[in-house]
Amino acid sequence: MRNFAITGVAGYVAPRHLQAIRDVEGTLVAALDPHDSVGILDRYWPDTAFFTEFERFDRHVEKLRRGVEGGRVHYVSVCSPNHLHDAHIRFALRVGADAICEKPLVLNPWNLDALEELERESGHRVYTILQLRVHPAILAFRDAIIAKGGAKHDVVLTYCATRGQWYRHSWKGLAEKSGGVATNIGIHFFDLLIWLFGSVQSSRLHLRDEERAGGSLELEHARVRWFLSIDRDDLPPGVKGTHRSMTVDGREIEFTEGFADLHSRVYAETIAGRGFGIADARPSIELVHRIRTEALVAPDDDAHPRVRQLSRSAASPT
Repeated sequence: MRNFAITGVAGYVAPRHLQAIRDVEGTLVAALDPHDSVGILDRYWPDTAFFTEFERFDRHVEKLRRGVEGGRVHYVSVCSPNHLHDAHIRFALRVGADAICEKPLVLNPWNLDALEELERESGHRVYTILQLRVHPAILAFRDAIIAKGGAKHDVVLTYCATRGQWYRHSWKGLAEKSGGVATNIGIHFFDLLIWLFGSVQSSRLHLRDEERAGGSLELEHARVRWFLSIDRDDLPPGVKGTHRSMTVDGREIEFTEGFADLHSRVYAETIAGRGFGIADARPSIELVHRIRTEALVAPDDDAHPRVRQLSRSAASPT
């Protein structure tokens, strides 16, 4: 039997983790969130011990660790706000559990160094959710790329995930807590690009504000133009809510469908010892930190089309 605890159980992404825990036949024995809107627990494990204070949650999980072997927590699922991930991962290792953390694993690359040291000291592992790596369409596409050899590809990535006013007033709208747009909504896609096309050789940032980011990357096997936004004005005509697009050499790679069970697939791989660890997460964490801190450069003809359009609009007299 595998026992789980979870932090951030009232959050947006937590239901995917709850479903994944059930799909791997785990049992949720403890849950934490400062907000008590957690009725979803009744759908899965109504007897889960629930806490709104970390200190009481910590005490309970520590008590389980010191009890019978079958009662201790084996995995801690971390679904809390981004800036708390590092602390909650450390908690997991301290209580003798492995951590399964939502994206981004941490906000800063140097936090990864400390976590690697804690892994060695504790004998437990830190895993993360990189669900696009198990998407069937992406896997098929990667096989096709590998079969073609080392050609340099032209990639255009566009992701518009519109959010309402609440987003700007929540922790997600605070760069010091979320890491900003490129980190909060872009981390999976940057991981995907590096996984598909190789390490980062150069990066140019053309746009960065509270709602958008855009730039260009030179990867080992691709030239990438990318644009991320939470502003509904950036959606293509007729599209509502979310728009994902990735073209490679002018060909659209379709992966809009098939997201429903990706967390469960990642959990199953993790339980089987094939999860995504710190080394897997590091390249994209380093890249988004660079994007968060590097200086802007004016977009040129090779910039993402939407970035060029916004740049022209900003330069036009009103």
